[in-house]
Amino acid sequence: MTHVIAQPCIDVKDKACVDVCPVDCIHGKDDSPQLYINPSDCIDCTLCVDACPVTAIFAEEDLPEEWKQFTKTNADYFA
Repeated sequence: MTHVIAQPCIDVKDKACVDVCPVDCIHGKDDSPQLYINPSDCIDCTLCVDACPVTAIFAEEDLPEEWKQFTKTNADYFA
Protein backbone atom coordinates (compact mmCIF):
# COMPACT_ATOMS: atom_id res chain seq x y z
CA MET A 1 0.00 0.00 0.00
CA THR A 2 1.06 3.56 -0.60
CA HIS A 3 -0.45 7.00 -0.28
CA VAL A 4 -1.46 9.07 -3.27
CA ILE A 5 -1.75 12.82 -3.81
CA ALA A 6 -4.88 13.64 -5.83
CA GLN A 7 -6.69 16.52 -7.57
CA PRO A 8 -7.07 18.93 -4.60
CA CYS A 9 -3.29 19.49 -4.67
CA ILE A 10 -3.27 20.75 -8.25
CA ASP A 11 -2.09 24.36 -8.35
CA VAL A 12 -2.01 24.49 -4.52
CA LYS A 13 1.17 22.53 -3.73
CA ASP A 14 1.22 23.41 -0.04
CA LYS A 15 4.39 21.72 1.19
CA ALA A 16 3.27 21.00 4.75
CA CYS A 17 3.27 17.30 3.79
CA VAL A 18 6.89 17.51 2.64
CA ASP A 19 7.92 18.97 5.99
CA VAL A 20 6.47 16.07 8.01
CA CYS A 21 7.48 13.15 5.78
CA PRO A 22 10.11 11.10 7.64
CA VAL A 23 11.41 9.38 4.48
CA ASP A 24 11.41 12.36 2.08
CA CYS A 25 9.17 10.62 -0.48
CA ILE A 26 7.09 13.67 -1.51
CA HIS A 27 8.43 15.69 -4.42
CA GLY A 28 7.45 18.08 -7.17
CA LYS A 29 9.24 20.65 -9.28
CA ASP A 30 8.32 24.32 -9.19
CA ASP A 31 6.63 23.97 -12.58
CA SER A 32 4.83 20.70 -11.68
CA PRO A 33 1.06 21.08 -11.28
CA GLN A 34 1.08 19.16 -7.99
CA LEU A 35 3.23 17.26 -5.51
CA TYR A 36 3.76 13.50 -5.84
CA ILE A 37 4.40 10.60 -3.46
CA ASN A 38 6.99 8.04 -4.48
CA PRO A 39 5.20 4.70 -4.04
CA SER A 40 8.50 2.85 -3.62
CA ASP A 41 9.60 5.00 -0.69
CA CYS A 42 6.31 5.68 1.12
CA ILE A 43 6.12 3.87 4.47
CA ASP A 44 2.41 4.61 5.05
CA CYS A 45 3.02 6.57 8.22
CA THR A 46 0.01 8.85 7.41
CA LEU A 47 1.73 11.99 8.74
CA CYS A 48 1.22 13.65 5.35
CA VAL A 49 -2.53 12.98 5.44
CA ASP A 50 -2.97 15.00 8.63
CA ALA A 51 -0.61 17.76 7.45
CA CYS A 52 -2.36 18.36 4.10
CA PRO A 53 -4.54 21.48 4.36
CA VAL A 54 -6.60 20.62 1.25
CA THR A 55 -7.30 16.91 1.95
CA ALA A 56 -5.47 15.76 -1.18
CA ILE A 57 -3.66 12.72 0.24
CA PHE A 58 -5.30 9.31 0.51
CA ALA A 59 -4.29 5.75 1.18
CA GLU A 60 -4.38 4.06 -2.22
CA GLU A 61 -7.34 1.87 -1.27
CA ASP A 62 -9.30 4.89 0.02
CA LEU A 63 -8.74 7.05 -3.06
CA PRO A 64 -12.11 8.31 -4.37
CA GLU A 65 -13.13 6.59 -7.61
CA GLU A 66 -13.03 9.83 -9.63
CA TRP A 67 -9.36 10.27 -8.69
CA LYS A 68 -8.12 6.68 -9.22
CA GLN A 69 -5.92 7.85 -12.13
CA PHE A 70 -3.74 9.75 -9.63
CA THR A 71 -2.21 6.46 -8.47
CA LYS A 72 -0.60 6.18 -11.90
CA THR A 73 0.12 9.93 -12.05
CA ASN A 74 2.13 9.75 -8.81
CA ALA A 75 4.01 6.60 -9.85
CA ASP A 76 4.75 7.95 -13.36
CA TYR A 77 6.42 11.04 -11.90
CA PHE A 78 9.14 8.79 -10.46
CA ALA A 79 9.46 6.45 -13.46
